[in-house]
Amino acid sequence: MSANWTSEQILALSPDASSTKNGKALANPGKWSSLGHNEQALWGECLGSGKNPYRTQIDLTEPAFKCSCPSRKFPCKHGLGLFLLFANDISKFSGNVPPEWVISWLDSRKERKAKQTEKVKKEVDPATRAKRAQKRLDKVTAGMQDLELWLRDLIRQGLATVQGESYSFWDGTAARLVDAQAPGVARLVRQMGSIPFSGEGWQERLLAQLGKVYLLIEGFKNLDKLSPEVQADIRTQIGWTQTKEELSKKQGLKDSWLILGQNVEEEDRLRAQRIWLWGKQTQQTALILNFAHGSQPFDTSLVPGTCIDAELVFFESAYPLRAIVKNRDGIPTPLHKIPGSKTIAEIMQTCAQALARNPWIEQFPVALHDVIPNQKNGIWFVYDAHKHPLPIQPKSRKNWQILALSGGYPLDIFGEWDGEYFLPLSVWTDNMLVSL
Repeated sequence: MSANWTSEQILALSPDASSTKNGKALANPGKWSSLGHNEQALWGECLGSGKNPYRTQIDLTEPAFKCSCPSRKFPCKHGLGLFLLFANDISKFSGNVPPEWVISWLDSRKERKAKQTEKVKKEVDPATRAKRAQKRLDKVTAGMQDLELWLRDLIRQGLATVQGESYSFWDGTAARLVDAQAPGVARLVRQMGSIPFSGEGWQERLLAQLGKVYLLIEGFKNLDKLSPEVQADIRTQIGWTQTKEELSKKQGLKDSWLILGQNVEEEDRLRAQRIWLWGKQTQQTALILNFAHGSQPFDTSLVPGTCIDAELVFFESAYPLRAIVKNRDGIPTPLHKIPGSKTIAEIMQTCAQALARNPWIEQFPVALHDVIPNQKNGIWFVYDAHKHPLPIQPKSRKNWQILALSGGYPLDIFGEWDGEYFLPLSVWTDNMLVSL
């Protein structure tokens, strides 16, 4: 097996079950010719339904894929098959100089990166930027003022009245916030729409969400009195973004970053991918957040269960979590161990300290050592050595798999904590990270 990749890591890149099945079938040396590899790439030609074989190539430094087949999936079944064959039997690949079609692709990738770097250096006219910023500030200010009046009316009438309201009650307010160029607050308002129908304790959950929104309003009204880091958090929650171009100009944090897990969520055809990293030397947690519309593919270069040497630049925040990868060196290496705490109490204390600095954190990374999964009264938990429970998110569909992997014995686990439930994303077993 390849020293750097496992079948589980490769199949985690698959866009769907069909691609996984077909990719496994193509991990057969009899279906390939001209197999080759070097430190940067691997390539091969696969006989398909057409007259000419499909040319498939993979940039191992990301990884990134390209194939001449007509599939719109990314990576396609040929890319998965070639990668799986490489991981399972590297001896089938000769170490030689890449053919011209591989060299051309690698060169085009270098040129594209160079153009992106050049684009970052170009400055927007300061006067135009200032005028545009003031115009948006005026719209957001008006929108937040209207939101405060709406919020006060809602509280004055009483929370019990909202159960009689349709979803348009929330969606209409959210739409006006979008028009006011405050999409972040609009999302928080839309989330409230389902809370009154979420079962027992909905009043407390709704009040907590209303409190977060009101805190955001008050923070925005007193923005100039707050520290730059807190100002950045408020602006981010409202909907201002720190662009990757701006961040790329800043000095980052260099480290060997362990890729611990990823989660993909979808809302109105907009998919969000969260990838969690941990710095080996700095012990800094990092969140790489990507978005894709519809069937648009995600970046596949950060594979859970691997480690990369990279420079990360963090978004400004009172509790920095989100970051971008500015530079990376070499090819990914295998993960040998995951970090973590041995007690749930320690995790809760760390989370509380983070929320004290940024109360709008919605998902907090949790890595726990030596926990045992089990269920009680139909609810799943993970228990630490002190028998303290952490409830697992009801929407999790991998609980029996986690129990099977543990065999009833303690194991290490990584996931996200949303303040109410823990969502497992990966477990450490048999000296490898298994994505869930």
